[in-house]
Parts: sequence; structure tokens; C-alpha cells
Amino acid sequence: MPTKSSRAASGFGRPWCALTVAFALHLFDEATRGFLNVYNPTVIATRERWGSASQAEVSPRVAVGIASRCRVVLCFCPDSGRDAGGTVAARPARRALSGDHFFHAMGRPVGTILGHTVVSLTFARPAPGLYSSPLLVISSVWWMMRLWKTAARAPVPASA
Repeated sequence: MPTKSSRAASGFGRPWCALTVAFALHLFDEATRGFLNVYNPTVIATRERWGSASQAEVSPRVAVGIASRCRVVLCFCPDSGRDAGGTVAARPARRALSGDHFFHAMGRPVGTILGHTVVSLTFARPAPGLYSSPLLVISSVWWMMRLWKTAARAPVPASA
């Protein structure tokens, strides 16, 4: 069993698990409050307005697939404590994921305050995912802070 000092040395496992659990709760919050009824019309409206959309529409089947992947990621929680933030090559992707979760969650209070995503699409307040967004913000900031804190100890890949 790892000692307290070895777990504290990496400090990466708990933030990873917290972010994963917060994301799972956020998915549930969005799914039970009509996220697809807001998201898909927003994608269609932006596609009509600007000619192309960077995101595709999401079907209920795809949403179930995302939730299934979240369950798979939860399986990595026990091993994530042994990883001190990963290799240097993995860090940009991990920071991007943390930033993506942060800004995704911050959009929920903004949408709730405005009452719409695009001008032509209003929705009943609060926005889907609002109640779980604080957990997602806190856990993504915690994970980002641990990534920065462990950056000096991250193993550098051997050059070929």
C-alpha cells in the first residue's frame, strides 16, 4: 500500500478522480434537464448564421456513448495516483482537457443569466447543467493546479 508521502508526492490521483466524477454528474445534470433540446438547435443556428459549425449535432445515442466513456475513465482512478502528471508530451492534452471542462462549465451560468445561447434560441432557466457546473469548475481548477505543481517532476522522454 502506498504511503501517505508517496501519494502526496504525485498529488494527481484525487484531482483526476474528482474531475471525472464531476464530469459524470454534469452529464447526468445536462441529460435530465434537456441539454440536447438546447445544444442541437444552437448548432443548427450557428451553422445557418456562419455557414459552418465547428461542432456536430448530438443524438441521444452519442450522448449515451459519451456517458459510457466516462464510466471507462472512472476505471483509471485507482492508477492515476501513481502518475505525477504524466510525461511532458501528455501535459498539453491534459491541460487542454482541464480548460475545456472549465469553460464548458462556465458557460452554464452565462447561459442562465442571458436566457439564451444564440439570440434566436431562448430556453427556460436555469440552463441545463447549471447545478453541477460549480463541481466541474472546482475540480478542473484543482487538476490544473496539480499539473502545474508537478510540472518540475514530470519525466522527460528520452531523445532518440
